[in-house]
Amino acid sequence: MSNPIADPGHGHSPAAWTAVIIMLIGVAVGTTAFFLDVPWLVWACVGVVVVGLIVGWVLSKAGYGINGPKYQPKDH
Repeated sequence: MSNPIADPGHGHSPAAWTAVIIMLIGVAVGTTAFFLDVPWLVWACVGVVVVGLIVGWVLSKAGYGINGPKYQPKDH
């Protein structure tokens, strides 16, 4: 068993989930746009992925990250 105090959380925070969902949508739509040869949409989705990264960082700094005061870990 792992020690819950030493467990870094492995990204189970609202900041991480939000960032990953935004970036996953960007990658999925961007891949489809690449397949359909729509270059402007591919580049727009690259921007969405960057926005997802920034949103995750901002939420982490706002306290919703793994070490933030607003993060409430769930007992398993």
